[in-house]
Parts: sequence; structure tokens; C-alpha cells
Amino acid sequence: MSVIVTDTGFAPAEPVNAVTLADLALHQGAVDLAPTDPPDALRDALPALHLIRIACPGFSDGRAFTIARRLRMMGFAGELRALGPLLADQYTMLRRVGFDSVEIPDALAARQPAAQWQFRADWQAHDYQARLRA
Repeated sequence: MSVIVTDTGFAPAEPVNAVTLADLALHQGAVDLAPTDPPDALRDALPALHLIRIACPGFSDGRAFTIARRLRMMGFAGELRALGPLLADQYTMLRRVGFDSVEIPDALAARQPAAQWQFRADWQAHDYQARLRA
């Protein structure tokens, strides 16, 4: 199983009927992207998608951050979810590049409880630009 992390805390992950990029024509509104998949391949399907999960194979692999930002710049307005063993310390940056949620394994959620993630949920108030405007 896995846990969904949002600004409000943890929630159990519900099964998702997502297809890979290779099966995009068969999608039912949800797609799973690998960090090597080009986001431009989704351009025509974006209006019909409500969820895109982007795999993050490790906390040190930043390709998903770039993919998320590109999808938002292409106009995707649905839910973007990072999927993998990410760290609570990365939550602020995940939100800033466009992710709405993070799906982490249960074992990681046990080591990094919801309080650690929620501590970073005020991600809009503590960036450099906000401090300059104050």
C-alpha cells in the first residue's frame, strides 16, 4: 500500500486505473509517466486527463520536477502526483513546481510521519520572492 500526502496531511491511497505512455490511447483519465517519458507526448491528451502520476525512482532524481513544471506550463490543470520514495524536505519544492500531492510507500510514511510533511505545507509563504515583497 501507499499513502497520499497533501497540504492537509496523510490519506490512504486509493487504487488508480492509470496507463503508461505506451497505452495512452486507452487512458480513462489517468496516466503514469516514467522520469524518462517526454511530457510533450501528452500535449493532445491533456484536456481529457484528470491525474498524471510521475514516478520518482529516488529522492536524488530531479527529472520529475522538470516534467511537472513543463506539464503546468503546457496548461495541465488536473492533479499532478509525485510517486515514489521522496523526502518530507522536498515537499516545498514539489509543490512549487506544480505537484498537488505525493504518493509515498507505507514504510516511508512510518519513518516520516504526517507532521514532518505538514511542517512544510506552508510552502507559499516562505520563498525568496515572498520575503522580498514583505
